[in-house]
Amino acid sequence: MSVAKKDIAIVGYAETKIDVNTRRSPFDFAGEVLDGLLAQTGLEKDAIDGFAVCSAMSAMSTPFWSIVVSDYLGMELDWCQQVDIGGSSPLGAVARAASAIRDGQCEIVFVLGADSQSTQNLSNPRGWQPEFQNPVGLMGPPGAFGFITNRYDGVYGLDYRALAKIAVTQREHAVMNDNAYEKFRKPITEQDYLDSRMISDPIRLLDCVMPCDGGNGVIVMSTERAKSLGMAKMVHPIGFGERDNHGVNDPDTDILETGHCAAGPKALTQAGMTVNDVHMFQPYDDFIIAVMLQMENIGFCKRGEGCAYVMDTDFSHTGDLPLNTSGGQISAGQAGLAGGGTNLVEAVRQLMGDGGARQVKDASNAMVTGIGAIPYLRNWSASTVMILEAG
Repeated sequence: MSVAKKDIAIVGYAETKIDVNTRRSPFDFAGEVLDGLLAQTGLEKDAIDGFAVCSAMSAMSTPFWSIVVSDYLGMELDWCQQVDIGGSSPLGAVARAASAIRDGQCEIVFVLGADSQSTQNLSNPRGWQPEFQNPVGLMGPPGAFGFITNRYDGVYGLDYRALAKIAVTQREHAVMNDNAYEKFRKPITEQDYLDSRMISDPIRLLDCVMPCDGGNGVIVMSTERAKSLGMAKMVHPIGFGERDNHGVNDPDTDILETGHCAAGPKALTQAGMTVNDVHMFQPYDDFIIAVMLQMENIGFCKRGEGCAYVMDTDFSHTGDLPLNTSGGQISAGQAGLAGGGTNLVEAVRQLMGDGGARQVKDASNAMVTGIGAIPYLRNWSASTVMILEAG
């Protein structure tokens, strides 16, 4: 991707209400998202000839996910792909769609995330890590992020008021988001965060995402095609970086160093920007500590200075660096592996000027990130960063 070209455009976005135990299938959410996109863009379904879909935890037993979902939606395609890098998948799907469009494989791509994780979770990750995790009782991401948080505290010292500030700010944004999980649409305080019960010491309840159901998606095409179709609004992905399995061959890996230390600078360089040029930050937020680690690894502040940076920065939608203006997944809910699309859709919404009460004034660009999987004694496995610019 190149800032000079701006040859790819996102021309529409859609998302469902996020909720728990909906008893709805990901197919149902997919249909709702597609209907929303067609209504917003004015496109006919038959005009879509490309499809990129994120994996779904509620359908892990299906190795033909992209074909099955597109078949259900009645889509005849020239290009079809499943993207399976966890919470990095939505950004990865947009990047892969852009490449397919440039290569002439297709012209208009529907990028979809739809999952019903709280209704049915068929995920059963396999690999060498469980051989070490299972015997010691490491139970899922909260345990792994507990290790990371304890390590950070031991190396740098951790001011939990900084994590509380992120939680409180994102909840303030969720209150203004009609699509957020309804029970989260009420404010919290710093003390609420500090008093919330321990899940995996030192991970508190309000550090964690709520597993939910929902869907979201965008339409991607060339800028030339968007103009020819008279699209009123568009957003350009002008930089993208991805790093998978960061530190995999390092026997003494630093678990506080993430792939965002490579993906972030790459995306910024492609966009011709520095972190000081970023207008708003929509980071993947499965745990609060992950937000601060991304700030450090991407370069908003130095390693170990995240707490001070957070305490000194206004992250409200009217502040210095608006942060997860939808509430993020922490306060809007995590719709399984579609969760990363919440942050992407919010960035597009803001850059199209559709943010409503939480609209960032004069929004011109956004940095969006993704995180995928958490392995044994390393940081997360997949790191993505995308820079978006208003058209």
